[in-house]
Amino acid sequence: MMIEEGSSTPRSPEAKVGMQVEDLWDVQEPQLSPTEKLNACFESIPVSDFPPAPSSQVVEINSDSSLAEVVKLLAQHKILSAPVVDVKAPEDASWIDRYIGIVEFAGIVVSILHQVGDISGSFRWAPFLALQKSNSFLTMLLLLSKYRMKSVPVVDPGEQKIDNIITQSAVIHMLEECAGLHWFESWGSKKLSELGLPLMKPSHIIKVYEDEPVLQAFKLMRQKGVGGIPVVASNGRKAIGNISIRDIQFLLLAPEIYKEFRSIMAKNFLTAVRSYLEEHQKDSPLLKNMVTCTRDSTLKDVIMKLDSMKIHRIYVVDGLGNLEGVITLRDIISKLVHEPRGYFGDFFDGVLPLPANSRV
Repeated sequence: MMIEEGSSTPRSPEAKVGMQVEDLWDVQEPQLSPTEKLNACFESIPVSDFPPAPSSQVVEINSDSSLAEVVKLLAQHKILSAPVVDVKAPEDASWIDRYIGIVEFAGIVVSILHQVGDISGSFRWAPFLALQKSNSFLTMLLLLSKYRMKSVPVVDPGEQKIDNIITQSAVIHMLEECAGLHWFESWGSKKLSELGLPLMKPSHIIKVYEDEPVLQAFKLMRQKGVGGIPVVASNGRKAIGNISIRDIQFLLLAPEIYKEFRSIMAKNFLTAVRSYLEEHQKDSPLLKNMVTCTRDSTLKDVIMKLDSMKIHRIYVVDGLGNLEGVITLRDIISKLVHEPRGYFGDFFDGVLPLPANSRV
C-alpha cells in the first residue's frame, strides 16, 4: 500500500494520479453511483498525466523485420506488443504516415501456425490506433478493457512521435499504488462475487488438457481471442499450469522446444519452459507457481497479487482446488469504468486501413 491513511504526499507518480482522482471524487454530485463518479473523474484527467513507461518498454519495430527478429525484440523487452514503423517513410513524415501498425503476440501465433515453423519470413500487424496527449484517462481505460487493446500508444502531435505507451499492466500497477485512497477502497474492498467476477462459468472456461499438443493451446487462444489458458489435469478440473500467448516465443527461442514444437504435449511444454527459464531467466515470473484466488477474495487482494508477481491472469478455484474461473487484467479494468452511450462517436473512423502486405 503506497498511500497511508491521512497522508497527503504521494510516494509515486502513480499515487499522484490516484490523489487527482481522490480530489475529483470528493466534488462529484452525491446522487451519482460510484461507477458514474469514477467515469467523471477519469474523463477529467488527460492521458498525458499517466506516468511514462520505462524507456526499455518503448520499442518500435521496423516494417522490414523478420518474424524471428520481432519475437526476439518483444521477448528481450518483456512486452506483448509494439508499434510498427514504416521504413520507407521520410524522416519528416507525420506520425500518421510513420506508424503503420501494432504487432502483437496474437498475430505472431497466426504467422507461426501458417508458416509451419518458418520464422525467416515477414510478420503480421494490426491497425495502428493511438491517443493524443489531450485524450482522457476514460478513453484509455475503455480501449484497454472493452476494446481489448493490450497497450495504447500516446502520440505527441508536435513531435510527431510516440510519447508514451500505456499497458494493461501499467494500469494495474497504478491501481495498486492507489490502495488506501477512499475511491479505491470503496471499489477494491468488494469481493469478486459481489462484482460478478469471474465473468465466465466453469463449464465455459477455455482450457487445454495436459496430454494435448501445445499447438492446440495456441490455436484456441487465437480462435477465442484470449491471452492465456489453463493446462488442466487429464483426470479432472485441477489446473496444473498456465500457457499464455507470449509463450509462443519459446517455440522459437528454445531449441529443445523448437525441434519438437509440432508434437510436444502441453504438460511437457510447461516442463521444458521451466527448464529453459531456470537456465536463462531466473527472475522470470513464469517460474512462480500458478497463482490462484477464491470468489471471496477482494478485488484489492487480486490487484496486489497480479502487480507484485507481474502476471496477467489469476485463476479462481474452489475449496478443493478445482478451477472455477479466470480473472484477467482486462476484467479488472472493465469493472472500473463503463462506456457512456455514444462516447466514441466517429473515433474509430480514424483507424488506418490495413496495409496490403499485412495479411492479418
